[in-house]
Amino acid sequence: MLSYAFWRIIHSIPLVIGVSIIGFGIMHLAPGGPLAVYTLNPTITVTDIERIKVALGLDQPIHVQYLTWAKAMLTGTWGFTFFGGRPVLEVIVERLPATMVLMGTSMALAMLIGTAIGMLGAIRRNSIFDYLATTGAMLALSFPTFWFGLMAIYIFAIQLGWLPSGGMYELGEEGNPWDLLRHLVLPTMVLTLVLVATWSRYARSSFLDVIQQDYIRTARSKGLSTRAVLFGHAFRNAVIPLVALFGVQLPTLFSGALVAETIFSWPGMGRLFVDALNMKEYPVLMGMIMFTALFVVVGNLIADIAIALIDPRVKLG
Repeated sequence: MLSYAFWRIIHSIPLVIGVSIIGFGIMHLAPGGPLAVYTLNPTITVTDIERIKVALGLDQPIHVQYLTWAKAMLTGTWGFTFFGGRPVLEVIVERLPATMVLMGTSMALAMLIGTAIGMLGAIRRNSIFDYLATTGAMLALSFPTFWFGLMAIYIFAIQLGWLPSGGMYELGEEGNPWDLLRHLVLPTMVLTLVLVATWSRYARSSFLDVIQQDYIRTARSKGLSTRAVLFGHAFRNAVIPLVALFGVQLPTLFSGALVAETIFSWPGMGRLFVDALNMKEYPVLMGMIMFTALFVVVGNLIADIAIALIDPRVKLG
């Protein structure tokens, strides 16, 4: 298994390099640039802008800029921010815990709720519950995440006043777990809603396929209860596609977190990405892109290993 993981990581290196080259190229093709903010200041002359351009290395050819950035990635700093000169990795690590709390909570709830809904939908196929679950999932997938976020703020924060509309803590309440929980409810609810819609559909299809197999009919003919058949025979095989779905959904989770963090002013990596995009902070944007790529690669690797551990038919090699 260690050998498999090693070679998977080695084979992922060209993919990560390709992502970095494409991302770097697209970023520098975008109109404007990090120096655009200086042109709005009437006190800064053209000479000043040229001096800043040289200091930031933006006067170099794009391939030289890429190699300089790649060297910084390999040395562990991931480059330095244009505004402030801080190491990019340090800036990202500061925001990482907030994002992990939001994404981890949302993913855990989505897996539990979505699997439960999908299992019940498969057991009660073509029932009222199944139709309602299918309709609800289609509606959740049809509306954009930001719309759910705005509606949640309007209903629960403005109209009812039950929950705060944004942020991670109230002023002076930093570190208070209860205050963190109150601020976590709305962004988690919005992000979980979208994920549950996908998980429930996949879970329903997976359980529906498994419970129609011959060994399930044999287990039922032996007089086993529905609970024993589901959790003793069907569950382990039915969750195998869901484990694979975990790796596939990581990019969706990141994009959803970006929208949720922006709407609810959650101080995580998604909010950092939007702020860096507005300021044309290329080093931070590239750091975020690379972090996401590495996270997806590692997540898919973990999903493959988990499938091999669950399903003895799968051999890693």
